[in-house]
Amino acid sequence: MVKTIIKIEGMACGMCESHMNDAIRNVFQVKKVTSSHKDKESVVISEESLDEAEVKKVVEDTGYTFVSLSSEPYEKKGLFSFRK
Repeated sequence: MVKTIIKIEGMACGMCESHMNDAIRNVFQVKKVTSSHKDKESVVISEESLDEAEVKKVVEDTGYTFVSLSSEPYEKKGLFSFRK
C-alpha cells in the first residue's frame, strides 16, 4: 500500500474538499482519500503508486493548482496479532 500526499492550492471549503475527493476517486483505484482545505492537501491510500502527471491533470481539471506530490509506504494501523 502507498500513501500519497498531494499539495493543492485553491481549495476554500468543505465542498472543495468533496469535489477533489470525487475527482480522485473517479480516476484512480483508491482505498481511501481525504482532502483538507486548511492543510492544502489531499491524502490518498492506494495499492499502487499514482502517476504524478495524471494527478496534476486531475487537480488542474478540477480547477485547483497542483503544487507537489510525495509518496511513502503505508501500513494499515489496527489490531495487533499476538503470538504464543
